[in-house]
Amino acid sequence: MKKVHFYKMSGSGNDFIIIDNRSGVLEEKSLPDFIIGVCRRRLSAGADGLILVEKGRSADFSWRFFNKDGTRAEMCGNGARCVSRFAYLNGIAGKEMTFETDTGIVAASVSGDRVRIRIPDPRDLLLDFPLKTSKGRIMISSINTGVPHVVCEVRDPDQIDVPGLGREIRYHGHFAPAGTNVNFITADPGNLISIRTYERGVEDETLACGTGAIASALVMSVKRALPSPVRVKPKGGGFLTIFFQKENNRFGSVFLEGDARVIYEGDLWEEAWTDEGVNKQ
Repeated sequence: MKKVHFYKMSGSGNDFIIIDNRSGVLEEKSLPDFIIGVCRRRLSAGADGLILVEKGRSADFSWRFFNKDGTRAEMCGNGARCVSRFAYLNGIAGKEMTFETDTGIVAASVSGDRVRIRIPDPRDLLLDFPLKTSKGRIMISSINTGVPHVVCEVRDPDQIDVPGLGREIRYHGHFAPAGTNVNFITADPGNLISIRTYERGVEDETLACGTGAIASALVMSVKRALPSPVRVKPKGGGFLTIFFQKENNRFGSVFLEGDARVIYEGDLWEEAWTDEGVNKQ
């Protein structure tokens, strides 16, 4: 029976399956079914996403990031921090590294279970425009931090129906056909933001979202004149810290720092990604 070695890692509650695929251990034709299968919770290892580490052309390595529904995503901040520590622990890169993503080269620095990454410069900032929803007209902002994000400032994120309203905004015609991630935030004292996020591809609320934390910090740095660094408190607990430089509402030198914890490593059996046995009566 075929087995695939993997790490399960978590960045602030955002969890991932990470596989060293530099030697091509996975078959391309069955990759979507494999991803969907192993990311199922309770029936398999379960995760918000899956990361393949592959050979790099102009960096220490390259990655392919997939959401749990099998779709490929251009960027994931928490996933980037986890894969960086994975690469260091497995001798693929040193403590200081670069790797290739669909949005460009990401630089990372590992210190224990803390990882800081620098992302390509964000773009497409739009502030305070109306969006018609089933809850009425709401004011939102948007920015692309490697993937598209909506930022919606609310009084209390804990009072928001994140799966419901998040899904409605994610599939709103304004953002078709690609859709968007959705963040509900509030600014707290002390340069702190509380956040809850609905993630495209996961199609549900996640405990944390790195690119969403960055998007929220940058939007609020303009709206509330928050200086760098900004701390973001996700639902999963702990804090993500965002560092940046800003000039005329344009951003550069954007860094995301937080924990990247190893939960366990092991071997996925073929039963982990097939439906055989699950559907037997």
